[in-house]
Amino acid sequence: MRHSLACALALLLAAPLTHAHTLYDHDGTTLNADLEALFGLFHSDESFNQAGNRQPGSSNWREGYVKYGLSGSQALAASGTLYGAANLLSSATWGDGDAAGLTLGDERRTALEDLYLGWRSNDLFPALGEDGIDISGGRQVVTLGDGFLIQGDPVNLGKVDLGANFDRGGAYYLAARKAFDRTAVLRLGGKQGWRGDLMWLKSDNHYQADSAMAVANLEHVADPGTVGLSWIRGLDVDQRYARLLGLEHRDGMDTVSLRGRGSLGVKDLELAAEYVTQERTGGRENAWYLEGNWTFSALPWTPTATYRYSRFSQDFDPLFYGLSRSYGTWFQGEVAANYAGPFNKNSQVHHVALKGNPRENLTVGALYFDFDTLDTERGNLGGRELDLYVEWMVNEHLLISPLVGFYKPERSAADGGTQLGGRDTGAYMQLVVGTFF
Repeated sequence: MRHSLACALALLLAAPLTHAHTLYDHDGTTLNADLEALFGLFHSDESFNQAGNRQPGSSNWREGYVKYGLSGSQALAASGTLYGAANLLSSATWGDGDAAGLTLGDERRTALEDLYLGWRSNDLFPALGEDGIDISGGRQVVTLGDGFLIQGDPVNLGKVDLGANFDRGGAYYLAARKAFDRTAVLRLGGKQGWRGDLMWLKSDNHYQADSAMAVANLEHVADPGTVGLSWIRGLDVDQRYARLLGLEHRDGMDTVSLRGRGSLGVKDLELAAEYVTQERTGGRENAWYLEGNWTFSALPWTPTATYRYSRFSQDFDPLFYGLSRSYGTWFQGEVAANYAGPFNKNSQVHHVALKGNPRENLTVGALYFDFDTLDTERGNLGGRELDLYVEWMVNEHLLISPLVGFYKPERSAADGGTQLGGRDTGAYMQLVVGTFF
C-alpha cells in the first residue's frame, strides 16, 4: 500500500490510467471500463500578474475533471498481445479562476483524451526480456525518465487572452489533459538490463506551440540503480503560437539528457541526478539537479528526508515537464510552480523535504523551496515557499490530499516580481479528492 500511496497522486495528476473495472475477461480477451476523476478546492490570499487580468487580493476557485471510457487487450496466441484504450475527458473550472489568471472560472470542455493501439511481444524474443518489444501509436501520455523534460502534455489553460486562443478546457492545476495528440512509440528491452525507446510526439497544445519532437532514449536498469541517456530533436512548431510564446527556437533544437537514479546498493539511500544541455539558435542552455534521499527505516513513521539542488539557465526551455513522483517533482512549490514562477528557467532552487507514514495508507509531509533568480534584469522571481501536505488513501479507489502553503516573494509585481499588491507572505490552501477504477 505504501507504494500505491506514494504514487497515487502522481498517477491521478500525471500518468495514464492504471486502474480499471473489468467488464470481460475470458480466453485472452479483456475489456475494462475506465474511470478517473479529480476535484479540487483552492484558495490563495494573493494573486499574480501572469496574464494581466488579475487585481490585488485573494482568489477562490474550483477545478474538476472526469476521464471515462474503455481499455482492453487481446492475446494473439503465440504472437504477443494487442492493447488499446479510448477515453473521453470532461473538465471545468468554477469561481474566480486560478491565482495567476490563466483560467477565468467559466471553462467547460468535453473532448477525446486517449485513443491508442499497441502491441507487446510477450515472450516472443527471450533475449529482449518479457515484452521486449512494445509498439504503440495514437493519442496517449508519454513519459521520459523522471519527468524532468517530458511527462505528458499537461499545461491546461482556460479562456485567458494571451493574443490567441489557448483554451484547453481549464482545470489548470489538476492538469486535466495530459495526452499528446499523436505519438509513435517503439520500446525495446525488458525491465532489467539495457533497454531503449524511439518516439515521435506531436502536441496539439497551443501553449506548447503545437510542437513536434523526435526522442531517442537508452537506459540500463539494475538493482543498484538506473542510468539513462536521451536525445530530443525539435521537428516543428506552429509559428502563430511560437511567436507569441517565444518558442520559435524549438524547431531544430537539440536537447541531450544524462541521468541516474538508485540506491547504489545502500539500504535506505536514494540518489538522483540529471544534466541537460540544449543546442539552439542563439546559443547553448542547460539545466541540472542533484538529489539525495535517506529513509530512517528504524524510526516510527519511517521518515524520509530529501535535499535537492536544481539550476536552470536563463533561457532554458523546460519542454513538457510534469509531476512524476509526488509533490515537488517537477512542479517545484505549489504556489511558485503554478502561479508565481519561476517555471524551471532562469533560477536555482534549494529544496528540503521531510515525509513520514503514520499509517500504511497515510503520508504527511513538508516541502521547503528557496528560489533565486539568476538574471534579475529580466525580473526577479526569487522567493521562499513552505508546503505542508497529507496524502490519505482512504481505500484503493479514493485519495484525499489537503495542502497548505506559505509563499514569500522577494519582489512584488511593481518591482519586477509577479505578486500583486505587495510582497507579504501569502497563505495558499487546496483540497484535492480523487478516485480511480
